[in-house]
Amino acid sequence: MFTFLAALAFMTAMYFVYGKYVDRVFAPDASRPTPATTLFDGVDYVPMSNKKIFLIQFLNIAGLGPIFGAIMGAMYGPVVFLWIAFGTIFGGAVHDYLSGMISLRSDGKSLPEIIGDQLGLSVKQVMRLFTIILMILVGVVFVSGPADLLTKLTGGAIDYRLWIAIILCYYIAATLFPVDKIIGRIYPLFGFALLFMAAGILTAMLFHHRDMTELTWDTLGNRHPAAASLPLLPMLFISVACGAISGFHATQSPLMARCMKNETAGRKIFFGAMVAEGIVAMIWAAAAMAFFKGLDGFHAFMETNNNSAAVVVDKISHDWLGAAGAILALLGVVAAPITSADTAFRSARLIIADILRYPQKRLKNRIVISAPLFALCFVLLLLSQKSFDIIWRYFAWSNQTLAVFTLWAITVYLAKEHKNYLLTLIPALFMTLVCSTYILIAKEGFSLPHTLSYALGGGVTLLLLWLFFKKIKPLRGMKR
Repeated sequence: MFTFLAALAFMTAMYFVYGKYVDRVFAPDASRPTPATTLFDGVDYVPMSNKKIFLIQFLNIAGLGPIFGAIMGAMYGPVVFLWIAFGTIFGGAVHDYLSGMISLRSDGKSLPEIIGDQLGLSVKQVMRLFTIILMILVGVVFVSGPADLLTKLTGGAIDYRLWIAIILCYYIAATLFPVDKIIGRIYPLFGFALLFMAAGILTAMLFHHRDMTELTWDTLGNRHPAAASLPLLPMLFISVACGAISGFHATQSPLMARCMKNETAGRKIFFGAMVAEGIVAMIWAAAAMAFFKGLDGFHAFMETNNNSAAVVVDKISHDWLGAAGAILALLGVVAAPITSADTAFRSARLIIADILRYPQKRLKNRIVISAPLFALCFVLLLLSQKSFDIIWRYFAWSNQTLAVFTLWAITVYLAKEHKNYLLTLIPALFMTLVCSTYILIAKEGFSLPHTLSYALGGGVTLLLLWLFFKKIKPLRGMKR
């Protein structure tokens, strides 16, 4: 329990300490007009209160990752606490904050446009396609998962396929209607369920279930039962994405950048939402080990239940919170992916609209772009019935790869602005190593030997570092 509490204290303290430092580096300007007022259209550019924006941002980024991903990450042992804590503060929160603030300074530009502005036209074109595909994958992944959970919650009274249809109808409405009409109104309900879930599990763990494997020199390494085939680097850092750092988050930040009324709210909204998500991930990673009286018990349960994180959530919720509490907790688990997928489709619509320079004020224009997105989602849902796990694995890698491109783009931006680019250079190098090594080692990648994969991944990382310094070399010696 000490490791868990120390990690929570660290994350909370660093929000105030490191978060303020990052904020000072960017230097928000309270007097600068924001896109919500200069480009107001009543649909996507709509001024909203800081509290509402924070809640929407938190729910946008908190998909199944900080719950299911954290549980799967706990399979590696208490080292997962280090990744969630340090990854959240020095990776995810910085990534989310700076991508959101750069978008805010750029009239609410979508992520591919921001990346392209810093890394060049050819990269922009690739990232446009890459990001749109990722947004559709998020939609596919987060339709099937909630539908399955809701089918179980209703005891099968409502068929799985009907839940698919209901969820898709909601996604269509959330994508097409003004941001303050559906998303801005329904998110408080979802937020209550998600926060109740986390608070309930935390309370039960603190007062009744304190047995968990602590982080020591003996438990610091890879404790996964399949450690030989699932090395800590890179597998842990792909498994736990949304609870530490996730490229998907940077696609959501521009949505809220278009609704902010003051730049100075950025730290609370972007940095704060990521820290909140990291805390949710920390709670579920700890709960997985505490509920089963330590790591060995957790491993044994996972082995007999097909390594299903959903079964872990269901069992912990019912045993610790009772029947009524479990329903609210599981609704929180359902709310998390739903509130990520609806804005994923919305983000895809806006990315395409930015590419085509196609105004979105008229409903007809929004339908023209959205209809093909949902048609493709439906086709992928049909195909994924037999290969859902493969789609999920490719989504996980693509998600972290997007974070790599975002971090490099922010690093170049900071260098151009003569600001401390080490804030994102170090995370960019680490995530480059993680993603390049993963695709070389993983069976859905090249399945290369581990040693060779590490060598090649290291080579890719050093190459990008050299290209970065080559790109910023003309900036050296120039005054701002």
